[in-house]
Amino acid sequence: MLNFIHKLFGTSKQLLKETDPMKKFLIVGLGNIGPEYENTRHNIGFKILDFLAAQEGFTFENAKLGAVATFKYKGKSVLCLKPSTYMNLSGKAVKYWMDKENISLDNILIITDDINLPFGSIRLKGKGSDGGHNGLKDIQNVLQTTKYNRFRFGVGSNFSKGKQVDYVLGKWDDEQQTAMPERLKKSTDLIRSFVFAGAKNTMNQFNGK
Repeated sequence: MLNFIHKLFGTSKQLLKETDPMKKFLIVGLGNIGPEYENTRHNIGFKILDFLAAQEGFTFENAKLGAVATFKYKGKSVLCLKPSTYMNLSGKAVKYWMDKENISLDNILIITDDINLPFGSIRLKGKGSDGGHNGLKDIQNVLQTTKYNRFRFGVGSNFSKGKQVDYVLGKWDDEQQTAMPERLKKSTDLIRSFVFAGAKNTMNQFNGK
């Protein structure tokens, strides 16, 4: 009888461990669905998560409001999401999966492009404005807060006045394509650090690198 109780207690403890929201993370790569948007600057969030999938050996599957995949990293459960709502309605997908999987706001990371950073620069912030980015603007409106982690990947600002949309929806140039693999690896290293070491430690290690 005593052995049965120990066994039952152990099982319950394991279940609690597996469902502990502090051990669950949501990594969201922003982008637009469709072949016409593939490999554009605005879709760097998708690109980074695809690179992570190749490294970790997981596959995305279509689900409600996006393509999703999960993997384990050092005892943490990580859900990756590529919203299918198009950039301007990203908040709906983020909120749905955050609630469905019971993931705390502190354990959410949004990956986005940033024209205010030089190409390839990476910066993690725990709060801030949307910076004019429509995807972040919608997430802020849906979550009703600016206090969520965002990982900005610099795409540069080599465009003339009035050409911002064309630039972010344009393809990477040859020089950027050549540098991309190393930048993608650094980006996925940042994601792993965020999951394992937390936002503050990751900022200290990766920001500006």
